[in-house]
Amino acid sequence: MRTRTTTALAAAVLLGTLTACGTTPDEVTPAAGPEASATPTLTDEQRAEVREAAGLPSEPDAVTAAEFIKALDAIDPRIADGKADKAISRGLNQCSSIKDFGKDRDKLATLALGRFTIDTRLPELNTPETGSKINDTVHKHLCPDF
Repeated sequence: MRTRTTTALAAAVLLGTLTACGTTPDEVTPAAGPEASATPTLTDEQRAEVREAAGLPSEPDAVTAAEFIKALDAIDPRIADGKADKAISRGLNQCSSIKDFGKDRDKLATLALGRFTIDTRLPELNTPETGSKINDTVHKHLCPDF
């Protein structure tokens, strides 16, 4: 019993010591100039290289993006849900799955349903047919070369 009490007391003292070593927001030293706090940005060329290395196609132009969203809306407007940027991003990510699993339509349908959160957001649309329609739309508009 004495060992448990001693161990618990030692743990409490150690915890108190560790939390006392923290700094408060007033004690934080500001960054050494504007460069230290700036978020690094990539050039368009670097972004394209990263996308290519990841197996993703380039961003669609405005016309292609609009056609993609229109095609998704034809399946069901709740899929894009007025969030074109998010839907395009998800579609571009689905392109990497199409590239990796091009022949496995069942797997691609399941991945599309998850990627577009239909499996959690729209359970009534969570069918292989909907997943296949999304896949076909992604393939046609965002990555026809895959």
